[in-house]
Amino acid sequence: MRNIFLFVRRYFNFILFLLLQGFSIYLIVHYSNYHNAIFSKTSNQVTGKINEKFNSVTSYFRLKKTNDSLVAANEMLYNKLKADFEYPDTTSRLKIDSIKVDSMEQFRKYQYYPARVVYNSVAAQNNFIVLGRGSSQNIKLGMGVIDPNSGVVGVVTEVSSGYAVVMSLLHKDSHLSGKLLKGGETGTLNWDGKTPNIISLAGIPKGVKVVKGDTIISSGFSTSIPKGMMMGIVEEVKSDKSTNNHLIKFRTAANFYNLEFAYVIENKQTEEIKSILEKEKQKSQ
Repeated sequence: MRNIFLFVRRYFNFILFLLLQGFSIYLIVHYSNYHNAIFSKTSNQVTGKINEKFNSVTSYFRLKKTNDSLVAANEMLYNKLKADFEYPDTTSRLKIDSIKVDSMEQFRKYQYYPARVVYNSVAAQNNFIVLGRGSSQNIKLGMGVIDPNSGVVGVVTEVSSGYAVVMSLLHKDSHLSGKLLKGGETGTLNWDGKTPNIISLAGIPKGVKVVKGDTIISSGFSTSIPKGMMMGIVEEVKSDKSTNNHLIKFRTAANFYNLEFAYVIENKQTEEIKSILEKEKQKSQ
């Protein structure tokens, strides 16, 4: 208390000046229409700037909630895509139960599961991604993984009850099938372990016209990745002197540097396809 009195005594003149100055401004603004209008305009501008900055801060702290809601919304939209359903070939059937036809769920081909990325590497020769979703949440070996923009990320190679390991495209043993969107020619993806986000597409003949900016999509020749998913955009095309093919390098559609969320794709027909292939292999042995 003594320090407060000493402070007031020491700065009494300055405090009195501020009080009188404030009172004078109040009188001018209150009794002058012109100054009142200027003060109102200025105070509105200042208040607006403060509110804008405050909203920016609060929006930043709401990003997690916003991202979670967007992931849930994307999951719902993915699972309603026409490409996720495949009607059976009915030409050899004499009769189809109309109750089953009424429900598209009977013919669903793909199911999408959202997952948060808990670990991601891009600088190693063989890079892996760990998702915070495992066998307890319907994840299985061989499932394909894409980013929120439908860019191909990789394939699930290991699963525990709560986590899944994904071999990303930035892995020297990752050889997914890709195709040119324009011509439809199919090749194999290879990563040389040098530049992240830059991958090669091998097996495209020199007779095929390929230019910078062409789009590469998934071929659909596997049970992991649906046909038509974005793989990347061609960055460089050279002629391979040792073969009759192009040397094509493209930038991946998925940005592995800032990957936070992903979608794991379940192909409902995988087990049936594997079963029939296994039977055929046994016959040829």
